[in-house]
Amino acid sequence: MTGDNAILLGVDIGTSSSKAVAVDRRGSILARAERAHETATPHPGWFEHDAETVWWDDFRYLVGRLLEHVDGRDIAGLATSGIGPVLLPADGDGRPLRPAILYGVDTRASAEIDELDAEFGAEAIMERGGTPLSSQAVGPKIRWLAKHEPDVWRRTEKLLMASSYLVHRLTGEYVLDHHSASQCDPLYDQRSFGWARDWAEKVAPGLALPRLAWPGEVVGAVSATAAAATGLPRDLPVMAGTVDAWAESVSVGVREPGETMVMYGTTMFIVNVAADPRPHRGLWTTSGAMPGTFSLAAGMATSGSVTDWLRRLVGGDFAELTAAAATVPAGSRGLLLLPYFAGERTPIFDPEARGVIAGLTLAHGPAELYRAALEGIAHGVRHNLETMASAHGSIERLVAVGGGTKGGLWTQIVSDVTNQAQDIPSHTIGACLGDAMLAAHGLGLDVDLAAWNPVTATVRPDPARAEAYDAFYRHYRELYPATSDVAHFLAHQQKLAD
Repeated sequence: MTGDNAILLGVDIGTSSSKAVAVDRRGSILARAERAHETATPHPGWFEHDAETVWWDDFRYLVGRLLEHVDGRDIAGLATSGIGPVLLPADGDGRPLRPAILYGVDTRASAEIDELDAEFGAEAIMERGGTPLSSQAVGPKIRWLAKHEPDVWRRTEKLLMASSYLVHRLTGEYVLDHHSASQCDPLYDQRSFGWARDWAEKVAPGLALPRLAWPGEVVGAVSATAAAATGLPRDLPVMAGTVDAWAESVSVGVREPGETMVMYGTTMFIVNVAADPRPHRGLWTTSGAMPGTFSLAAGMATSGSVTDWLRRLVGGDFAELTAAAATVPAGSRGLLLLPYFAGERTPIFDPEARGVIAGLTLAHGPAELYRAALEGIAHGVRHNLETMASAHGSIERLVAVGGGTKGGLWTQIVSDVTNQAQDIPSHTIGACLGDAMLAAHGLGLDVDLAAWNPVTATVRPDPARAEAYDAFYRHYRELYPATSDVAHFLAHQQKLAD
């Protein structure tokens, strides 16, 4: 179905919830659905999802809700995205053998990172794959699995992620998109856009790697079994899909070099479109969402999860805390927070970093603490943007997306701290809209994707607050090196206590 009535579906599996949308070829949202889920943390530093009860059950639920509002016969195509990169070991039929090990927030494979760096050479890994090994990389987690769960590894025949698992359930195809594969360091050669098979055989011996495709490429069609399980039309074209942040960057028009998306969510993620691969020790250099493109990417291990922790700690709700924090002056009356509550990814790549709140007195209350958390995250955004600029990345435009854009205070603080304006698109519903766009692109539909999600507001920095934050930012940059030895000692004590 590719006529005027064509409907595109997008489904995204997030860290704490999944979302779906049905869109017509003009970009009008016909239906949307959302479902919350839990992330398991069986040990400190471990983060997992059960693929069957989270990814597949969410997918079936969301599609069911969409089909209550649209005619399945008008659906032209489907794309999925999800958290990533993740490691889901599966058997030959694609059945999961254990819960999926999540992206960089899961820090269990620290020893394996050091081991692979020594085996292949840290510089060689960065040159070939574009990125230094970190908790974000899939390769160390494969090595961890082989070492610590050998029975699972012996039965593993497929390497799946959230989007590719759904593609396999829907079509039977074993395929992974280039962007997701480029975060499987050291298994992927970025410059050749292909698997580094010599290294892959040493990290994952005997494992058949998935064929590669670009995120919007049609890779299969809904099988009879999947149609019966989901209500989707049999033979519906399915795209390769990708990691959620890259699908979301597509949704807000971040497609040209210099355009940068700042995604406010449970974690903070930043995607900058680059004209060519530019490896930097403080960033991820990856394949992009569109064929033949590259990205500079940054990710903070915690952001919204810190504010949620604080909300639960002090009581109240986000609206009350935000309103109270808005009355506190810049600098939170002398508080400075390091948001490394689950270690940190870019640009320090330290899984044993820990959160710090400096300057506390008996006069500080929930309002100051909440604003300090927002400011600490904003300082982390500035640190990452400056790192991108030092990698010769061009920061021409910022686009803010995600749940954290609601209310206005958080985005205003980030603009003030970074001294950068941020465009707010009309839709910040998440990666699912980007998935629908990828489906339209993959089907070759003649649609105006720019008209699907125009900019409706721009957050501009306040010059006085921006100047005030400069002094706080200098001390923010000094706080981590000044406290890292203590943080590492405490992280070790936490592991012993566990």
